[in-house]
Amino acid sequence: MSPAADPEAPILDPAATRPLTPHVALRSVTLLVNPLSGSTGPGAVERATALLAAWPLESRVIALEGENLEAQIGAALAERPDLLAVLAGDGTARAAAGLAGPDGPLIAPLPGGTMNMLPKALYGTTDWVEALTRTLESGAPQDVSGGDIDGHTFYCAAILGSPALWAPAREAVRKGRLDLAWSHARKALRRAFGGRVRYRLDGGPVRRAEALALLCPLISRALHEAEDGLEAAALSPTDAAEAFRLAYHALTSDWRHDPSVLTAKVRSARVEARSRIPAVLDGESVLLAPRARVRFTPRAFRALAPRPSADETQV
Repeated sequence: MSPAADPEAPILDPAATRPLTPHVALRSVTLLVNPLSGSTGPGAVERATALLAAWPLESRVIALEGENLEAQIGAALAERPDLLAVLAGDGTARAAAGLAGPDGPLIAPLPGGTMNMLPKALYGTTDWVEALTRTLESGAPQDVSGGDIDGHTFYCAAILGSPALWAPAREAVRKGRLDLAWSHARKALRRAFGGRVRYRLDGGPVRRAEALALLCPLISRALHEAEDGLEAAALSPTDAAEAFRLAYHALTSDWRHDPSVLTAKVRSARVEARSRIPAVLDGESVLLAPRARVRFTPRAFRALAPRPSADETQV
């Protein structure tokens, strides 16, 4: 059966002439595609199949189906390809990286979601064709560190607290559900400046903040990629005026200079609230337990990406 007739059949075209990266031996690539994710676009499976045929390697393109995505990712990892590329949403990219771990195949999380935080951090683009091409032709293996919050992983940034409640409203607007967006926005407004979290950094004193942000070395301007910790930023605007001032600093200079922000380098943190804690992890909304523990993971997974990575201003 020809590759066009069966997109999941392995492809090996000896006439392919595009050069492969000299930084790692690539013989087999599996690309997982979620056709329903935010920015994948129609015909992505067929387009990816044709694209991969241009390189001298064995490739498979698999369309993710149904709700049990983790099982499908696990099955693809079990075949031990040299590279597992994922063209899907932010949550699927995080799941693939987490399931692969530091000893699994190389991972290439391509931009196929809404926010695409991890793909932007690694590739600096939201064009998945460009990201895949650059990865195959000039990518180098790199260890990616990250954080873990009671089993929920992140590799770019996590925001814990009431500001994370705006993420569902944004997603509802993207889907055209203005009624649902308004409902989420009203909920976020009710919690603003009133749903503070309590936090401890590396066993230090208990403090309170409107939100606690945790930035990974992959994107933090204050950390180097080799550093063994997260950048914690406690955001404590007391009213709308201070919130606008913080936003102004974020747009015009460095938000770390705002007096309502406290930053520190940490390896662990504990966060508590009166109810479940809303969070955004690498662009995906998550509802955490009222008590959550954050841990730094020095080697979370291995990515294949061109250097240098993007920094926080691009993400």
